[in-house]
Amino acid sequence: MTAIYIQPNGLILNMLDNVLTALADPTRRAILDRLVAGEARVTDVAAPFPMSLNAVSKHIQVLERAALIVRRRVGREHLLSRNPRGLEEAAAWMAAEHLKWNNAFDRLARALENDT
Repeated sequence: MTAIYIQPNGLILNMLDNVLTALADPTRRAILDRLVAGEARVTDVAAPFPMSLNAVSKHIQVLERAALIVRRRVGREHLLSRNPRGLEEAAAWMAAEHLKWNNAFDRLARALENDT
């Protein structure tokens, strides 16, 4: 079952849309790369980016909505970590699409061979 998210403007996105949207941005991919090393505070994740903490927080919210990261609060600190399950639906969709395309190309190759 695909998870559904309704945006404030009423647009309905499924989890696959959220993941692909999140991964489309280089800043968000860089945040995910930073979290490969392990859990980190939001302020530490934001430090290398030439933008405000508020702007980085918006990127983090997109990653959270896509279930690519999780936030844990300890007192006043917000700690982020990668969610390995966040990519599962997107990976499954890509694998299925890959199979469809490979099958289509195989059929095309056979058809071209039969024409010659």
